[in-house]
Amino acid sequence: MVPAVVYAATVTVGGGSLEGWAVPMATDIAFALAVLAVLSTHLPSALRAFLLTLAVVDDLGAILVIAVFFTSDLNVAALGGALAGLVVFYVLQRYRVRGWWWYVPLGIAIWALMYNGGVHATVAGVAMGLILRTTRDKGEDASPAERTSHLLHPVSAGVAVPLFALFAAGVAVSAASLGEVFTQPEPLGVVLGLVTGKTFGIFAGTYLAARFTRARLNPDLAWADVFALAVLAGIGFTVALLIGELAFPDPADAEHIKAAVLLGSLIAATLAALLIKRRNGIYRRLWEEETRDEDADGIPDIYQRTSPGRGSATGDG
Repeated sequence: MVPAVVYAATVTVGGGSLEGWAVPMATDIAFALAVLAVLSTHLPSALRAFLLTLAVVDDLGAILVIAVFFTSDLNVAALGGALAGLVVFYVLQRYRVRGWWWYVPLGIAIWALMYNGGVHATVAGVAMGLILRTTRDKGEDASPAERTSHLLHPVSAGVAVPLFALFAAGVAVSAASLGEVFTQPEPLGVVLGLVTGKTFGIFAGTYLAARFTRARLNPDLAWADVFALAVLAGIGFTVALLIGELAFPDPADAEHIKAAVLLGSLIAATLAALLIKRRNGIYRRLWEEETRDEDADGIPDIYQRTSPGRGSATGDG
């Protein structure tokens, strides 16, 4: 919500349109994880789990925004049919019915009904994904969610996401268009929302949750790690582009918003890369200290150091 507030404040001061308030809200999971994977060699595994949870929640929020605020005229009958299809989907999962011939036609029908109902069809995919069973029954090698993810990941990562990026990001980034990003309130609001709004919102929200609720930060993480991931979450590529197109139907306005999303995501990725690389270096030095074995006796030296007046750390003194 903080990115939306930053956007609204920027366009209010500049006299712009509030239509794009939701553009800087979403985090692109694939790109954020890619940056983390490239730079992380010694970072705690909890960092990746934190980013995954954060990105999924962010995207679910963005999809709900699309469903509620960016709908056309609602067709109650079609929406009722989509809801009935989701109930059938749930019942099939509840009674452990297997077989693609049940789920593929049902999924297509739910998607079509949701689309014709006036709600963005991506909501249908999110709803079915949430209904899919994620726990394994006795004797199962993988849950339905794991099997579906394994089957669809090549299509999603190799076809769907690249095609979406190709068609959604088709904007010529020239010196003039980049200059307009910082001179017009709407694209400037998107950039500030992604770079500053996401950082402040995520870091402050995490801190407040750890401070005033029973939630606790993973002991393997430091607050500097959380700050680096908060900056990384400013990469809002695919879903942000989608919301931008819905919020600004005029191609001229949409082009400026696309340029702002690309520039804001690039700035966030660059800043996050610097922070993550620094944190990775710290963890690498700690790992080297903990695993150094200069006497080659198979026991790390850190466990054999002695303190004044005391025996060795191994208890041989």
